[in-house]
Amino acid sequence: MKLNELRDNPGATKKRKRVGRGPGSGTGKMGGRGIKGQKSRSGVAINGYEGGQMPLYQRLPKRGFNKPNRKKFAVVNLGLIQKFVEAGKLDAAQPIDEDALVASGLVRRKLDGVRILAKGEVTSALTLTVTGASQAAVDAVAKAGGSLTVTKAAEPADATA
Repeated sequence: MKLNELRDNPGATKKRKRVGRGPGSGTGKMGGRGIKGQKSRSGVAINGYEGGQMPLYQRLPKRGFNKPNRKKFAVVNLGLIQKFVEAGKLDAAQPIDEDALVASGLVRRKLDGVRILAKGEVTSALTLTVTGASQAAVDAVAKAGGSLTVTKAAEPADATA
């Protein structure tokens, strides 16, 4: 096979519709837009417009609230920590804190802290110190013979008002 013999599969590409190219094309004159009116003009965007009636998205009540000073945690599963210990990227004999997790590449950045969840198996006796952890994760580490300490999250810098 040569480069000049390469072809797409039959039916893989479709010719584009050329609008407004004479009466023989089937989309000549008005180009399939009908006669007059807003939709026949260019630059029209009327999604959600209901002819002057209050649109549905404005009739429905607003729900929910986004807390402006909410904390965002970097989430890590226990199974991943165990995988990094087995790969030699984390030392199970040393205490593992958030900086060690970042240095190993398991967490990209700490954000407002690291939170550990219990997904996956942990077999090594780990000594972990993190900002947050689920109760199941604390129990799983204790069951494996390690300890998981939860410290208080650092307050955001702009929360001193």
